[in-house]
Amino acid sequence: MNEITIKTPDDWHLHFRDGDILAETVAATARCFDRAIVMPNLAPPVRNAADAEAYKERILAARPEGSNFEPLMTLYLTDRTTAEDINEAAKAGIKAVKLYPAGATTNSDAAVTNIDGLADVFAALEANNMLLLVHGEVTDSHIDIFDREKEFIDQRMGPITQKYPTLKIVFEHITTKDAAEFVLAAGGNIGATITPQHLMLNRNDLLVGGIRPHNYCLPVLKRNIHQQALRDVVASGSDKFFLGTDSAPHEQAKKETACGCAGCYSAWAAIELYTQVFDELGALNKLEGFASLHGPKFYGLPENSGTITLLKESWTLPESITLPNGRPIIPFMAGSEVQWKLKS
Repeated sequence: MNEITIKTPDDWHLHFRDGDILAETVAATARCFDRAIVMPNLAPPVRNAADAEAYKERILAARPEGSNFEPLMTLYLTDRTTAEDINEAAKAGIKAVKLYPAGATTNSDAAVTNIDGLADVFAALEANNMLLLVHGEVTDSHIDIFDREKEFIDQRMGPITQKYPTLKIVFEHITTKDAAEFVLAAGGNIGATITPQHLMLNRNDLLVGGIRPHNYCLPVLKRNIHQQALRDVVASGSDKFFLGTDSAPHEQAKKETACGCAGCYSAWAAIELYTQVFDELGALNKLEGFASLHGPKFYGLPENSGTITLLKESWTLPESITLPNGRPIIPFMAGSEVQWKLKS
């Protein structure tokens, strides 16, 4: 197959950041996605409906001329989030909230330290048919970073799903065989997003031959057996798994430093890289479900009416991109040859 047309996809998990960088990040996503679930971990974070509406307006102002791209906003849970915050968010049309264990990733220091204290919040989410989006890692210092997703499943995901059996939960950016198996075995109210980097890479691509900071993300890349498990579930066509890039921009200087930031800026070639993976798996017939159908179904939203077409045509990702502030950012897979190209 040298050409494929699918319904216009959505990105169910990404980071735009804020300020001048929006001119770059919003355009990069809007070129091929109609909607995106926007992460709320700004500094300060998006904690309530008013914060979310203000952030949405800044994103809309950064859309390219003529674009109908729609940002779908989320709230950042903290220990002080109340059921009333959730009720107000529901009235404002906000579909989901994000649970970060405090310290798990970028700008998560103000996040949740006591998940057990969120009982009223989880009940309000259930009552309002809102989704809980989970960064599924424990943050205990004695637990190896490669084991933190599995430990979260054992300590937290199991109990939450049992206590709130109708709460819709997205296990975000899963990275392990354990997480894939957990989602497959769970009820229909549990889904998961999978990133391009976790389908394409494993921890050898982070560490062999030198540390590669632009492949560093959280949750961190895992063993190849986990990478293969993720590839297997997307190739299966299961509607429990859908596209979420976790595209996370950081300036080059903040990645290439003694303590570099976590995140892969994949928006520049996300749909092309996913298509390349599905082609490698002999599963191009499953791409539309993963990219365009499973996410809207899980969120209870309509599918997009338009289409995009991708051609099997090689092109090379730029080595770097200049941000509006004049500083460089390195895109995910910079300088590599991509086998599929979005038809303009």
